[in-house]
Amino acid sequence: MAASDRMVLGPLVGSIDQGTSSTRFLVFNAKTAELLSHHQVEIQQKFPKEGWVEQDPKEILKSVHECVERTCEKLQQLNIDITNIKAIGVSNQRETTVVWDKTTGEPLYNAIVWLDLRTQSTVERLLKRIPGKNKAFFKFRTGLPLSTYFSAVKLRWLLDNVEEIRQAVDDGRAMFGTIDSWLIWSLTGGKNGGVHCTDVTNASRTMLFNIHSLEWDPELCQFFDIPMEILPKVRSSSEIYGLMKSGALTGVPISGCLGDQSAALVGQMCFQDGQAKNTYGTGCFLLCNTGQKSVFSEHGLLTTIAYKLGRDKPVCYALEGSVAIAGAVVRWLRDNLGIVKTSQEVEKLAAEVGTSYGCYFVPAFSGLYAPYWEPSARGIICGLTQFTNKKHIAFAALEAVCFQTREILDAINKDCGIPLNQLQVDGGMTNNKVLMQLQSDILCIPVVKPSMPETTALGAAMAAGAAEGVGIWSLNPGDLTAVTCERFEPQINPEESEFRYARWKKAVMKSMGWETSEAPSNGTDK
Repeated sequence: MAASDRMVLGPLVGSIDQGTSSTRFLVFNAKTAELLSHHQVEIQQKFPKEGWVEQDPKEILKSVHECVERTCEKLQQLNIDITNIKAIGVSNQRETTVVWDKTTGEPLYNAIVWLDLRTQSTVERLLKRIPGKNKAFFKFRTGLPLSTYFSAVKLRWLLDNVEEIRQAVDDGRAMFGTIDSWLIWSLTGGKNGGVHCTDVTNASRTMLFNIHSLEWDPELCQFFDIPMEILPKVRSSSEIYGLMKSGALTGVPISGCLGDQSAALVGQMCFQDGQAKNTYGTGCFLLCNTGQKSVFSEHGLLTTIAYKLGRDKPVCYALEGSVAIAGAVVRWLRDNLGIVKTSQEVEKLAAEVGTSYGCYFVPAFSGLYAPYWEPSARGIICGLTQFTNKKHIAFAALEAVCFQTREILDAINKDCGIPLNQLQVDGGMTNNKVLMQLQSDILCIPVVKPSMPETTALGAAMAAGAAEGVGIWSLNPGDLTAVTCERFEPQINPEESEFRYARWKKAVMKSMGWETSEAPSNGTDK
């Protein structure tokens, strides 16, 4: 086909969105923020033991290559010239931990996923070394409580339990990274000169990073006994890290990198102090921008880095409410219980009853995250009667996502002192209209959903396109495109909402203190 027949759209930006349950590659028009094409591949999660969650880093990398190639094919079918793709951004599931061999390019163990609980005994051992066993001891340096959730304890477990990794560290062959680092290193050449880096948002989730000095913290590395030479170099969220070394986009710079929740904050254009968004993915994450000051929560929220959009740009912080299980509860109903064949069916079942009929579902599969940080909790379904059926359980599962969001919204309102008057939402689950209406009813405020729900990928594309040396995406408030939205208004009276919320809180209390790390599971050693 003659080049003149190709559609001329101006510069485009690609975005790798590597989530917990799937990988996507999306291509946006840098001038209009319009999504032109994308491809998605589901990622296998492995559960080798109870509470363990792993993924294969090579499968993740392969899925990225596949999504890039398929999307480029789709663009060519649409007559769009892929040489217009001028930059690539990376957004990723955070905290998930990979250690690989820099001489072979091979992972030395499966990736330990953020949801994984195997490190509970590691956390307890570390707590014994802290005055008063205070989980929040490092909070003012890292923004985080000591928990199984963050990368440092996962890395400690790998060093304690995997001989190949210990050996590779001793030989100077080991590299550590979160998923962004593994992908950027691999895509920019891997063992042949790959760039070993991460950005401030991902670094801020490791528990090894000082969120004020913006550097790896030697004292934290000493506490966790992590050799600093295996850590990636920390960069801003928007700068050229390196060039793609293979595939259809060889030579294109990778110039944006944001942890998925930070990326969604950028994609929702929450650049003002006090703006917030809630993303409904595998988990549920409410982030509120606090501007250039770090705010520390009194109500179980994390302090995290929102973004640093350029080497010389200021760093911005956010308060974050993290819920481990949101979309994952739907996947569980599908894959474990088999009461639905597709995720979409949950909405249909829930809509048929319109109530949980007094049944409450607390999906504490990985303990409880914000605002409780209670690793001993486990999932429960309570209030069951002979009348309860799978439709009520489906409804209770959706309601659980909404109640968990209400808990973290309450915490953010208490910490910020200014209640949010509406909630901006995004993520795969927001396509579920029953869920969105339920969310508005339970929060008693409107829920606002952009018509293009891929805000995580959009945020990474914005960071990549705005990078120095690329400069094709303007982040000036006046240049940002207005977003069309769908609004859901509360439709039940606040008293009913409060009654249901109080019952939910009662159910949460019953889920706690269930698991002890000492007890053998099913009569076998863990």
